[in-house]
Amino acid sequence: MSSGRCVAKPAHALSLKGSALRVALVHDWLNQVGGAENVLDELHALFPDAPVYTSMYWRAKMPANLREWDIRTTWLDRIGLSKSHHQWFLLTYPFAFRSLDLSGYDLVISNKSAFCINIRVPAGAKHLCNCLTPSRFVWNFANYVRGENVGGIARRVVPPILPLLRRVEYRAAQRVAQFAAISHEVQHRIQKYYRRESQVIYPPVDTERFHANQQPSEKFYLVISRLIPYKRIDLVVEAFNRLGLPLVVIGEGRERARQQALAKANVKFLSRLSDAECDAYRYRCRAFIFPGEDDFGIAPVEAMAAGRPVIAFGAGGALDSVADGISGILFAQPSAKALVDAVRRFETMRWDSRVIQVHAERYSRACFREQFMTFVKESVDGT
Repeated sequence: MSSGRCVAKPAHALSLKGSALRVALVHDWLNQVGGAENVLDELHALFPDAPVYTSMYWRAKMPANLREWDIRTTWLDRIGLSKSHHQWFLLTYPFAFRSLDLSGYDLVISNKSAFCINIRVPAGAKHLCNCLTPSRFVWNFANYVRGENVGGIARRVVPPILPLLRRVEYRAAQRVAQFAAISHEVQHRIQKYYRRESQVIYPPVDTERFHANQQPSEKFYLVISRLIPYKRIDLVVEAFNRLGLPLVVIGEGRERARQQALAKANVKFLSRLSDAECDAYRYRCRAFIFPGEDDFGIAPVEAMAAGRPVIAFGAGGALDSVADGISGILFAQPSAKALVDAVRRFETMRWDSRVIQVHAERYSRACFREQFMTFVKESVDGT
């Protein structure tokens, strides 16, 4: 990990060789707002005149600023259920993206966690892929169906055609000029599944909204997460049942009722809190707990930006974001016992909130914009 601040530059101040490049952005779908859409927001800030191509667009679910963009969709958008039940149509997405007409563009940037890598760009154009992950549906189907609660029909129908879907995605990946990966874990997957090199560019985190935190921490530990199986909130509940220390869990999801029923009196569940209310808990907590394996993980970086250390499972993106002994602690096994041991180790250590906040600044929106524009310029100028 390299330290140092980044300075945000307005998009118009960043020049490319041949400044008249016509640029398009491509995104998997716009029917919900999450980490992928936050990355897209930053890409659009870099290229504000670029249209955004996507499989389908649910305008009512999008924030006001995104509704002002030039959004262009595939034929899937005309199927009403594609917006509210997009997983029903997963087998059609490669073909929908291949149907997009991207003629007239010099540079196409895909922001991919699923199928938008399947686009075809015109001869002479360059396709750069900001890869959030190779498609879980295609490469890790068993974990995908567990995490997303996919129905029984898909569980039976899809496995026999997975080899075909993998060949289709592999071939699409060979048409990409350059890959950016959001973590070293994703970089490893790109090499494993696509046999392609990539450059790690961490996703943007709104660290700028946090102020210096000089207030002493309170006694409670904190989780902010969707409460679904792969987030492993069960490990935290079991560990804190044993420890007896106060824990606050903020979030919604289908695991909530089960975990709340298992939790002892020292574990408190909250939901429907605003961003400002969640930030207030971040500033005050003793430490933030991140027990799952994620592609990168925005939540622990937000906690560090608030000056609070993170206790995280040492896998996936946490290996990039959490500096063991400096900004938090990593535990090696996904078990309640390992988490209990990590918390006990944490309790014996001293933490400097300013050091933790400085560490978090390397994942800022400004750093992302600077690094991504350097990636684009080098990719384009290298042709």
